[in-house]
Amino acid sequence: MKKFFKVKTIDQALEYTGQFPCMAPENISLTESVGRILAEDIQSDIDLPDFSRSIMDGYAVRGSSTFGAGEGNPAYLNVTGTVSMGHKPDFSVGPGEAVRISTGGMLPPDADSVVMIEHTEAIDDATIEVYRSVAPGHNMVAVGEDIKKGDLILRSGKKIRPQEAGMLAALGKDTVKVYKMPLIGIISTGDEVVAVHESPGPGQIRDVNTHTLSGLIEELGARAVSFGIVGDDYTALLTKSAKALAQCDMVLVSGGSSVGARDFTIDVITALEDSEIFFHGISISPGKPTILAKIQNKAFWGLPGHVVSAMVVFHRIVKPFIEHVSGRADDHAEKIRLKATLSRNLPSAQGRVDFIRIRLKQNGGVLWAEPILGKSGLISTMVKADGLIEIGMNTEGLDEGTQVEVILV
Repeated sequence: MKKFFKVKTIDQALEYTGQFPCMAPENISLTESVGRILAEDIQSDIDLPDFSRSIMDGYAVRGSSTFGAGEGNPAYLNVTGTVSMGHKPDFSVGPGEAVRISTGGMLPPDADSVVMIEHTEAIDDATIEVYRSVAPGHNMVAVGEDIKKGDLILRSGKKIRPQEAGMLAALGKDTVKVYKMPLIGIISTGDEVVAVHESPGPGQIRDVNTHTLSGLIEELGARAVSFGIVGDDYTALLTKSAKALAQCDMVLVSGGSSVGARDFTIDVITALEDSEIFFHGISISPGKPTILAKIQNKAFWGLPGHVVSAMVVFHRIVKPFIEHVSGRADDHAEKIRLKATLSRNLPSAQGRVDFIRIRLKQNGGVLWAEPILGKSGLISTMVKADGLIEIGMNTEGLDEGTQVEVILV
C-alpha cells in the first residue's frame, strides 16, 4: 500500500502560490473588461468632474443669497437665465440672482450651490421665492470632488466589476490592459466513471467532478477545458496529462490522488518531465488526498474523487492559486465571511481541520448555521449548503450557540 507523504497544513499549502507565475497581460476593449483582472495601475489624468455641476433640478445661486430663508420668511431672487444642458453658461450669477438648472447642468461662474425646485415657488417669470437656505456646495458636485487629476484610482490586480468599468469609462479608457485568462484543464479518472449522457452500469457513476470543477473555475474568471475521462490506466493518464499540460496553464486531475493500488497520479507526475511534488496530503477533512506538483512551471493538482472533497479543496486551496496566476491581488472578497450561531454541537478530531457544510437560517432575529451532515460522496449535501464552517486543527469540536464564520460557497 502506498502512503501519503509531504502532508501539509492549509497555511503551508498556500505558501506555494508564489511558485507559479502570473499570466501575461493583454489589451482588451472596455466593453469586454468586466470580470477581468487589471494588469496596470490606473492614474487619473483629469479632474472628475472637470466642471462644477448640479445634482438636482432647481436654481443655481450664491448660497449667501438664501441665508435666513424659511417658510415664514422666504428669500426673493431674480431669475436671470437658464443653463442649457451640455453647454457652458456665458453668464454669471450675482447676489440676489438665480438661474434655472437641470440635474447635470454646469454651474455658471460665481454660483456655489443649487436650490431644489421643491423648495421654491415662482412669483412670476422673473422672480422666485426660496423657502429653504442652502450652504455653498449644497446640491452640486465641485471640480475634482469625485477624482482629482493625478490620483491613483485602481491598482493592478483589481478585479473589474461594473463600477470599475464605469470609472474607466469616465476616464476615457476605451481599452484596458488585463491579465490573460488562465486555461485550466480537467481530467476525470476511474474505471467506474462514465460520461453524463451514458447510463451507468452496476458499480458505475456519472462524471460529476468535471462539471462542478468547470463551474467553479468559470466563476473565478478563468476558462475550463475538459480532457474527458481516463480509466485506471497509468499509460492513458500519462498521455492525457502530457496533452493537458501542453495546452493549459494549470491541470486538475480528479480521482487517483489517494494511496490505493489503482491511484496513478503520483506515478504520472513523477514520470513527467521537469516535475516536483510539493505535497501529497493536506491535514483537512474532507480532502486529505490532495496533491500539488509543479510541472514545467505549471500547477498540477491531484484532487480527491469524492465530489464534496474535491469542492472543499477547490474552495480553500485551489482557488487562491487560480486567483494568483490570474493576477488578482485584491483578496477583499475572501476576507468577507458571515457570522452565524451554530445550531447544534459538532464533534471534531484533533490534528486536522474539519470543514462542515451548513445551511443558513434566520430565526428570531438570529442567523443560524445549521450543519448538513453526510459523506463526502453526496452531492446533495453541497446543493443544500450555503457555506462551510471551519473547525480548527487543535479543537475537539464546537458547542451549540458558538459564533462561527461562514465561508460562502
